[in-house]
Amino acid sequence: MSVPFHIDLNGKVAVVTGAGGVLCSTMAEALAQCGAKVALLDLNGDAAKQSADKITAAGGIAKGYQANALEKDSLETAHMKILDDFGPCDILINGAGGNHPLATTDKEYFSAADLNEDVKTFFDLGQSGVEFVFNLNFIGTLLPTQVFARDMVGRKGCNILNISSMNAYAPLTKIPAYSGAKAAVSNFTQWLAVHFASEGIRVNALAPGFFVTNQNEKLLYREDGTPTERTGKILAATPMKRFGKTEDLIGSVLFFLSEEAAGFITGVVLPIDGGFLAYSGV
Repeated sequence: MSVPFHIDLNGKVAVVTGAGGVLCSTMAEALAQCGAKVALLDLNGDAAKQSADKITAAGGIAKGYQANALEKDSLETAHMKILDDFGPCDILINGAGGNHPLATTDKEYFSAADLNEDVKTFFDLGQSGVEFVFNLNFIGTLLPTQVFARDMVGRKGCNILNISSMNAYAPLTKIPAYSGAKAAVSNFTQWLAVHFASEGIRVNALAPGFFVTNQNEKLLYREDGTPTERTGKILAATPMKRFGKTEDLIGSVLFFLSEEAAGFITGVVLPIDGGFLAYSGV
């Protein structure tokens, strides 16, 4: 992957959570190409290390760490290792997040007849599943920020970039916990931007539209590779008529992290969605 343009991140230490996944590992690659020393964190330590190895093989500086974004002690342990390996954090990308089947209804619209069928309705969503999804996205943003933003206090040019979603603007059917959690991430981004403004720490967020990832691939494509009905509805509501590619996020990431380009921008949540938010359906 090549970045669309270069910004100078030499001497910067970037921490990326959820970095074993498709989207955040690509962001980590871009930061390394711009000169940052990148710490890749993921619950799956092997996935984080594989992503880091790819970066180092291309000539970048990176290291993978196992860390649970929902456990502060785990994050603190990773933090101490990163301080020893690279130094204090300048850039934090809060990429840990996702949905879970236990917090997803089977159907888009409720019908009273579903109560007598083998269908998972809103009434069947378990508290544990909903809590897991909400915590993964919101608490999984809050705790890493508490741990790593402390490094940024009193230092210039530091950034936090959160990952929200199009769900934050208008909830998608079937996934109420994920939609609510991402709305909380957008709100928290604005809160943090105000809270840290006097310290010069800028806080923004990306709101990706529909990208094919390991988590949602089975919802979008059948085992034979044909698109599902949900894919048809998504593309019909996306004026550009395609899913996002991971590279579509990189320009926005680099823009937000550039002091020269975005030094007066904080508290912004940027849609990257192929026109989905703008389209009324008519």
